[in-house]
Amino acid sequence: MSALIVFFLISLYSPCIASLTFSVSEFGAVGDGIHYDTNPIQSAIDTCASAGGGRVIFPAGGDYLTGTLFLRSHVILEVEGGARILGGTREEDYPKESSRWYVVLAENATGVGITGGGEINGQSSAFVVRPDVRKNVMVSWNRTGACLGDECRPRLVGFLDSKEVRIWDITLNQPAYWCLHLVRCDDTKIHDIAIYGDFNTPNNDGIDIEDSNNTIITRCHIDTGDDAICPKSSMGSVYNLRVTDCWIRTKSSAIKLGSASWFDFKNFLFDNITIFESHRGLGMQIRDGGNVSDIIFSNIKISTRYYDPLWWGRAEPIYITTCPRDSTSKSGFISNILFENISAVSENGVFLSGSRNGILSNIKLKNVNITYKRWTKYPGGLYDYRPGCQDLVNHSTSGMMMEHIDGLDLENVNMKWFKSNVKEWIFPLQFKGANVNKLSFHDWNSEIINIIGGVLK
Repeated sequence: MSALIVFFLISLYSPCIASLTFSVSEFGAVGDGIHYDTNPIQSAIDTCASAGGGRVIFPAGGDYLTGTLFLRSHVILEVEGGARILGGTREEDYPKESSRWYVVLAENATGVGITGGGEINGQSSAFVVRPDVRKNVMVSWNRTGACLGDECRPRLVGFLDSKEVRIWDITLNQPAYWCLHLVRCDDTKIHDIAIYGDFNTPNNDGIDIEDSNNTIITRCHIDTGDDAICPKSSMGSVYNLRVTDCWIRTKSSAIKLGSASWFDFKNFLFDNITIFESHRGLGMQIRDGGNVSDIIFSNIKISTRYYDPLWWGRAEPIYITTCPRDSTSKSGFISNILFENISAVSENGVFLSGSRNGILSNIKLKNVNITYKRWTKYPGGLYDYRPGCQDLVNHSTSGMMMEHIDGLDLENVNMKWFKSNVKEWIFPLQFKGANVNKLSFHDWNSEIINIIGGVLK
């Protein structure tokens, strides 16, 4: 590989070719995992920023216990392989404002990043009040009412109002709450990272892209309890999101638009993704009036299964919903959505649910193969509209349930059913109400597979 190509690749993912380096050890960090290193680490970051930027090095072999670290413009945190940043577990380790509770936080920064092959660890087990195989009961730092119940816990890494963010070659481990949070950011590239969250802990989302635009995520491994990749629109629209070549497992949604959805989502691509034994595959929860358009899901392998109903989701491989969250909310429209080259093995069917004032239109499934079979013992027979709307609704299970749709195109869609004694398995296609219009079927097929003596018949 030529030197010019190497320079181009480094420039693509790194905001600067950082020539200055500052070791946190030289500033007094001991890295024993017992004594707090917050002040020497912050001193290294601030010195690096004052010098015009560079890299702050966390030497291998150290466990650097810290409260919130504030990342400055043009500074890259380089956590070497074998080194760990450990987030503090006391409320006094974090700023007064709960909105700034992060182990690493960049605010209004440009050209910032994290890399190095090491780990940032949120020590989530310290926030578990009572372990529970259904869903852990978590600590709450709710003192002022500024945050909600047991969601008052620190996030792991946050970039707020920042641009030219680069995150690569790092492990983000055991967040107490959300793991990687982008808020009102522009031009973010994330690649070759691993995210691990406790599988029984709620709200430990993998990557939340909130009001942020022009984001690229590729070659990431995410294994966590709650939503894995989750665009949200709270204060502004979200557009130009590209997610490729990722592996995901979660007890909630692997990919979910919403449920925070006050503004629009537009121009997303999700390609070459493997979703393994998740509670929900590809999801949209539009509850607050924002609209969704021009979204492509392509070349995706999915397996979904039931988990405890305490977790949102009922094993749907594809789940599109729009309805008002409550009496003060309104529905958004969902249009121009393409699912192409999708294969799934699932315990439940596809769920396409618009609402009276939030129609689904121009939805296309092309080259989609879904195999339905049961292998867990959790009960089926429920439609899950949560949050808000109708909550959990008793209903027979179908290969595809549809309501409030104006334009659905099925092209080369194949449904295979393993014969089951589960009574709620009824129809390949089910229309709920007389509000499904403009249907198109091309090479659609459904068949039942019998297993006799271990042989398919």
